[in-house]
Amino acid sequence: MDTYRTDDIIYALATGWVRSALAVIRISGKGCIARFAPVFTASQKLLSAQNGTLVYGEVKEIDQVVVSVYRDGHGYTGEEALEISCHGSLVGIQKLLDMCGRLGFRQAGRGEFTYRAFAHGRMDLTQAEAVEELVDSMSDKGQSQALGRLNGSLKMKLAEVRKRFLQAMAAIEVQLDYSEDELDEFIFPRTQLESIVHDVERLDATYQVGRLYGEGAKVVLAGHTNVGKSSLFNLLLHEQRAIVSPVPGTTRDWLEERVVIDSIPIRLYDTAGLRESGDIVESEGISRTRGLLAEADLVVYLHEDGDGHAPEGEHVLSVWAKNDLVPHKGLAISTKTGEGIKELLAAIAARLRKSLPESEGEVVIQSRRQHELLGEIVKDITSALALESQGVPLDIVSSVLQEGLSALGEITGAVTSAEILETIFSGFCVGK
Repeated sequence: MDTYRTDDIIYALATGWVRSALAVIRISGKGCIARFAPVFTASQKLLSAQNGTLVYGEVKEIDQVVVSVYRDGHGYTGEEALEISCHGSLVGIQKLLDMCGRLGFRQAGRGEFTYRAFAHGRMDLTQAEAVEELVDSMSDKGQSQALGRLNGSLKMKLAEVRKRFLQAMAAIEVQLDYSEDELDEFIFPRTQLESIVHDVERLDATYQVGRLYGEGAKVVLAGHTNVGKSSLFNLLLHEQRAIVSPVPGTTRDWLEERVVIDSIPIRLYDTAGLRESGDIVESEGISRTRGLLAEADLVVYLHEDGDGHAPEGEHVLSVWAKNDLVPHKGLAISTKTGEGIKELLAAIAARLRKSLPESEGEVVIQSRRQHELLGEIVKDITSALALESQGVPLDIVSSVLQEGLSALGEITGAVTSAEILETIFSGFCVGK
């Protein structure tokens, strides 16, 4: 974490590097207001400004700007900070950034503003991760779930779990600290621990929901060559994204685009036709297709008369293609006439939702890191319960439970390493 210091002043462009009406430059760190004031025409107003106020002026010979003032202990990072709203001229933005460098400010790394918010106690690690999840959300529901986590819904849920976990651990520690004749009959807190396992498992199960609405479901169009995969791909995108040709093997590699079907964000893939091929490039494309099929949340398998049986499975949706040429019963489509497309979209949405656990009104997680740590908690508590049933000494049982408690601390950031923090925050945008 050498690059994620908190004892200097950092700056970064918080908006995109594009010509626009407005842009925002963030500055954060002790003394940044006094350091910036000499290059600002309304310097006295800036120096005396209260927290949460706006000051209009000019950064000398660069641009007219509005400066948002955040005093120490306030604002996003929890430390003294400025946000400069300027015109979105790329030339002007670059001049302002160069000026920040001349003032002795350091260019912020990815996620460094959010890291400072975490370091100063403005948010825990679940809220910090929710910032990036909110930025990356692909649907209304995903955005709403991320906003709930940013507002502390997951933080409060885990705090309640931790409180119960500590109460159970306290009962065990008392037994270890005193001799048997100093205490009443000891009752191992099995019921409390089993209740924690149940609640953690339920929270962990929501990862499927969070990942689907946050990242998008991976839906793969598959089938033999020339069955109409690329035509369907283009139809669902409402654009000619994939090349359509009567020549077999036109699609050599997969294409990916994002669409929304019935409020569900979808990562849609067009793939190489499945067949035996002597062409090295096409064979590689077919190999990659098979890899995608193994990873897919849903495979939409297009088939027609004469190409054999469609594969079966919970994650496979079998669809008759080219129904305008040879009508079929069941789910059948025609990309030429549009027949069956509405029914196909409904079937895709229904199949994806069918695979999800019930989570309406519950806190939902999206982070793989949180998902894996929740699994560790369940594993550790379950192991401890089994050891206690086998008559294993209580100090060993307690040590296993401590591992679960540590995993819970890693989720919130109460217990975590510098390496883990750097991995999390380095995935953020610059300026966040």
